[in-house]
Amino acid sequence: MSLTGTNRVAVVTGASAGIGYSTAIGLARAGFRLAVGARREDKLSALVDELARITGEKPFAAPLDVTDKASVDAFVQGVVEHYGQVNVLVNNAGKALGVDYIDERANEEDWEVMLDTNVLGLLRMTKRLVPYLVESGDGHIINLGSTAGHEAYAGGGVYCATKFAVRAITGSLRQELLGKPVRITSIDPGMVETEFSVVRYHGDTSRAAQVYEGLRPLNSEDVADCIVFAATRPAHVNIDNMILKSIDQAAAKRFARKGQ
Repeated sequence: MSLTGTNRVAVVTGASAGIGYSTAIGLARAGFRLAVGARREDKLSALVDELARITGEKPFAAPLDVTDKASVDAFVQGVVEHYGQVNVLVNNAGKALGVDYIDERANEEDWEVMLDTNVLGLLRMTKRLVPYLVESGDGHIINLGSTAGHEAYAGGGVYCATKFAVRAITGSLRQELLGKPVRITSIDPGMVETEFSVVRYHGDTSRAAQVYEGLRPLNSEDVADCIVFAATRPAHVNIDNMILKSIDQAAAKRFARKGQ
């Protein structure tokens, strides 16, 4: 029998938009109580209103920058003080920046931000919440990976490296927490149409739009559905890894575009 979210608390990072936003909504509809964090407080407030409408309860929401240890500490402390427990951690916060080749033209600041957000940020959140997840007797860590963690491509070396790292961390956690009541899952989507490409191209919306021209990419709700599915399996069922791609995508650089 599948689980419900009743009396279970789910933490979602990077929750103000895209996959994080849709995941928070999906988990709320499944009955979870939500703790949501993101850097953009203005967008986070819109999510708070929607979660309150769905659940009848105002969620815990606070600014969260996973690259800042003090921000992570304050957020985790706030969640624990508010709910007294944590059952699910969705490590969603992450980003891709640029499509630089690894040569003299590369922007090293972009590298540092991706590594700090996608890898160290995930580790910071996980480290601080593992004790509470174990204590809950019904914990679950869900990491947002990517098909880029399975297949490298030119111009994505550092972003792919971060997602290969997420895959490795997920596998290590599965072994380190074996025998404890914590499930470990990686959800690895291919192309998803969100703000992802706008961020990657540093705000160039026309260039970002070209990424999706002539095909039907996944959307944030598609990925959120998979996250909610994993989180609501029976307590003894661990979805180790789920890879999902649009029907129009076969590989990192192989697409079926209309007219081509």
